[in-house]
Amino acid sequence: MRISVIGGGVAGAASAIALRRRTGAEVTVYEAYEDPAGRVGSFLSLAVNGQRALESLGCLPAVRAAGFQVAHQRMWSASGKLLGEVPRGRPASDTLHSTTLLRGRLVEVLRAEAVSAGARIVTGERVRAADVDGDLVVAADGIWSASRPALSATAPVPEYAGLYSVSGVSRGPDLDPDTYHMVFGRRGAFLYVPASDGSVWWSAQVASPEPPESAEVPLPLLAELYAGEAGPSRVLASAVRVDRAMPMHRMAEVPVWHDGRTVLIGDAAHPVGAGQGASMAVEDAVALAGCVASAPSVRSALDAYTRLRRPRTARMSRSAGANRDSKTPGTLQRRVNDALMPLFFRHAYARSTSWLYR
Repeated sequence: MRISVIGGGVAGAASAIALRRRTGAEVTVYEAYEDPAGRVGSFLSLAVNGQRALESLGCLPAVRAAGFQVAHQRMWSASGKLLGEVPRGRPASDTLHSTTLLRGRLVEVLRAEAVSAGARIVTGERVRAADVDGDLVVAADGIWSASRPALSATAPVPEYAGLYSVSGVSRGPDLDPDTYHMVFGRRGAFLYVPASDGSVWWSAQVASPEPPESAEVPLPLLAELYAGEAGPSRVLASAVRVDRAMPMHRMAEVPVWHDGRTVLIGDAAHPVGAGQGASMAVEDAVALAGCVASAPSVRSALDAYTRLRRPRTARMSRSAGANRDSKTPGTLQRRVNDALMPLFFRHAYARSTSWLYR
């Protein structure tokens, strides 16, 4: 079998590993950007479900070595009230901890593992499904996928979700190690975590009716937006790097995932966010490879993959929508959240997320 993969990011590289190791097929990956970080230089986290998927591919140790582990997460109100502390990306009983790393490092590790598994990676080429050969074409070309509208005239288009993200690095302040912080600020959420080198990695998720006019959002503007929150203000005051702004998008459910030869995976099929984008992409890769390895034909494999993945990713998308909405409340809703969130984190959080980490 010959398989072409369009896109060499997390979903594409992971699918190349999985398909090579599960099926022994001849796999070629086509990627427009030679730099593993592409146009996204910020960091991400892998929850335990994504890490167990990587473990099944044999590359979890290499990925964990490229980042650092975070056991806990604390949620704060804009006023500085601690709303709750929960395990980060795992059930409380799970000894495997969430891993945080640069997106570029994750892609770099996965591409190296794909080459080691026998896949071929071609960079600097932007291709479409119709342009490539293969018994199977895996469209891992992201949220702005060119393959998605080619599969269906009714394919949805991503819409700006009312938030944009600006990530960066600070030197100080001193923070408790092994702990991720999320502040539900007046102008959007603010996330920060102490990295293994002593720096602080942060991400401002700014609520705005329109995306920023420029990808270069000035640090003084961010400082002004979060001036009322003590934690974000301290982190921004010692910033040494600010990455380009990335508008956040939502998208309606994609009606068609495959046409019998070309199949969508990762953000091309179901952009989710909420810290699960990379994990869901790796899950997709493992599931797809398993279906291709066991089904009698490519079409039946893609039918099985769709039946397997669609319910879980749809549920994740709904959860991500609620997560996104919690970061853009009005004054009244914010006060309600401040009163109710401690009860939720104390009594309902573990039960409400147990399905995700299985």
